[in-house]
Amino acid sequence: MLANMVALGSVLGLVLPVILRADTSAGVGFRFASHIDDYMVLQKEPAGAVIWGYGIPGATVTVSLASGQKTIMKKVTQVKAQSSNTWLVVLDPMKPGGPFEVLAQQTLGSVNSTLRVHSVLFGDVWLCSGQSNMEMTVSQIFNATKELSNVAAYQSVRIMSVSLVEAEEELEDLPEIDLPWSTPTAGNLGHGNFTYMSAVCWLYGRYLYDTLQYPVGLISSVWGGTPIEAWSSARVLKACNVPKKGYVSPDTVSGPTEHSVLWNAMVHPLCNMTLKGVIWYQGESNMNYNRDLYNCTFPELIEDWRHSFHQGSQGQTERFFPFGFVQLSSYLPAPSPDEGFPDIRWHQTADLGYVPNVKMPNTFMAVSIDLGDRNSPYGSVHPRDKQTVAYRLHLGARAMVYGEKDLIFQGPLPEKIEFLAHQESINLTYYQQIQLQRQDNNIFQISCCSKHQCKWLPAPMSTFSNWTLTLNMKSCGGSVVALRYAWATWPCEYKQCPIYHPESALPAPPFMAFVNGHWGRVARG
Repeated sequence: MLANMVALGSVLGLVLPVILRADTSAGVGFRFASHIDDYMVLQKEPAGAVIWGYGIPGATVTVSLASGQKTIMKKVTQVKAQSSNTWLVVLDPMKPGGPFEVLAQQTLGSVNSTLRVHSVLFGDVWLCSGQSNMEMTVSQIFNATKELSNVAAYQSVRIMSVSLVEAEEELEDLPEIDLPWSTPTAGNLGHGNFTYMSAVCWLYGRYLYDTLQYPVGLISSVWGGTPIEAWSSARVLKACNVPKKGYVSPDTVSGPTEHSVLWNAMVHPLCNMTLKGVIWYQGESNMNYNRDLYNCTFPELIEDWRHSFHQGSQGQTERFFPFGFVQLSSYLPAPSPDEGFPDIRWHQTADLGYVPNVKMPNTFMAVSIDLGDRNSPYGSVHPRDKQTVAYRLHLGARAMVYGEKDLIFQGPLPEKIEFLAHQESINLTYYQQIQLQRQDNNIFQISCCSKHQCKWLPAPMSTFSNWTLTLNMKSCGGSVVALRYAWATWPCEYKQCPIYHPESALPAPPFMAFVNGHWGRVARG
């Protein structure tokens, strides 16, 4: 009931927080950690899955993995004689498949206690996090009825959703779970608006399963209307010199804003588990809140999550596990054509315009500037085409994580930009073939400076080929110092941006380049 009230508050823009001030796990009896349950997916080889829980200090705990009547392996440990009274084992690496049963037996003297969870599969486990665009459920997206009826073939894609909880300190275990590990159904995928299960998370896992053909586990830990500061540990905030207090715009923030409260309660308790990777969809709430720090807070959050999950899982989660994210879509009304969303999109790439890059290694991005939804009943900030978002994300995973060679996973970016002052033109050479879907004389802009003032002016498209594009910069009576593309809160209509890759139909990402700056070879898709 409490979780439902909190979820309702998030949807309505109300703050109905559950604030935990102490670790509620201490002093409990023999049990598994909250996320270990029937129907769960454990991370497959080459990593070992972590199984942990609570017990009586000094007791011996034996964890067994069984298939039918056959015991596959046994691991023995002891309950730590500490305030939290935890035990933990790392299973031997397992091939994908199942089902299995996990048993844990606690022995202290002549007293034995047994726990068991059934229908356990081994596969790849992905954590999905962020704010309301990750929180939207399948019932809220385009073709919802079809999507909700198409679950029978995906019973090996298992789902779990964390409850909306805040905490002032890092919690050891999840205090509450909205949706325990489950097989997908129309009921739990379309449970209600912004209340489990994440549509982007589900669709991403479904697309992955179509390719991998082995189990996928999906954990949703999301809260709408939340800035990145709430999902960041104190380490991240300190590294980026984030001020303790700041102005919060009520138009973009409706959830918790206090530093670290969601990291503490909704992410840190998962750090002991073994993960394959993370996908993330967040940034809208930072449009007017510490926006200029996002190029630090986002890369630092990725690094901190990687370190924390690697350490918490006894080294089983890869130190630099893959991290995918969605670059922000479009939003109306636009407060200004060149502030807010365009800046966050740029900062999401650490101001380089593409990923992976030197500041954000082993990351992949789904560009969504062309998926704006003017008629969304949830507001234009919540586009309903989550299928395309998830599909573009999964292309990045297939290329970056699963090693599919020659798979295009990112739209065209310039490999070479030449500012030809004597010809009053700019030549762009792309590293991929381009398809000019339509002529747009405003989507490219040049920064034109005369005396001590600069202003952005359109740079109309002139000529083009499969690899090149020429822009006209005659509108500038002074000197051109920079060029940018798609630098608007709403750069184009639905799937109608001017430049795409001809085969993959992936849109060209926004970018900015300077006349005297370095625009090197970008990440190849």
